[in-house]
Amino acid sequence: MERQVISHLAHRDHPIAAPVSGAHVTRLLRRARLPEGARILDLGCGEAAWTLRALALHEDATADGVDISAQALKAAEGHAEAQGVWERIRLHHRPAADFPVAEQYDLVVCVGATHAFGGLVPTAEHVRRYLRPNGLALIGDGFWEREPTPEALTRLGAEPSDFLDLPGTVAAAEFAGFDTIYGYTSDLSEWDDYEWSWTGTLLRWANENPGPDADAARAAALEHRDMWLNGYRRILGFVTLLLQRTG
Repeated sequence: MERQVISHLAHRDHPIAAPVSGAHVTRLLRRARLPEGARILDLGCGEAAWTLRALALHEDATADGVDISAQALKAAEGHAEAQGVWERIRLHHRPAADFPVAEQYDLVVCVGATHAFGGLVPTAEHVRRYLRPNGLALIGDGFWEREPTPEALTRLGAEPSDFLDLPGTVAAAEFAGFDTIYGYTSDLSEWDDYEWSWTGTLLRWANENPGPDADAARAAALEHRDMWLNGYRRILGFVTLLLQRTG
């Protein structure tokens, strides 16, 4: 089973593909205070949970969402139609890093998808190219809440340099030409809700759809749960930064 399909199934009960609650997604988008007729770009949008929430909050806004998962984009299209905003969003099936810089946006969202650009700093540098002067970005990424143990690094398949601490994460984002005007650090309950949803939803699907794909889904869920519970829980944090382009 392809990794994209596994991810799509795992996010069925938590379409926000990051450890951030719906209430805090709304809080961050309200804090952005977008102008009338805002243009929004969501890079690595998944099911477009952030962008659809923004379109619901701003009835004259329009958006582009970009992702490599056909399954996630199909779900996003269905959500957009159900919410009556399908005419205000265009969905693009392509790698986020290859999306052309054809116009400038008021808000660019990249939450939980910095891997598509090779890390936080290249993500921030890439995002800045799409923004109007004084435009805003919402970038969400992991950080070390405390020094990772060798066991956590092994289970994550990570190096200590793959993430920074929180001050270092803020400094790295600002290095690309931003000021941090707000931020939200996900709490443990949000992490737990996200991870229990990811693993539990996948296991439930496997139980209800026996066959070779179910075996692959079960293996992925149990591997992920072990990596979380016995590895990075309380070690890896997640922060969503509201950044304003400078210069």
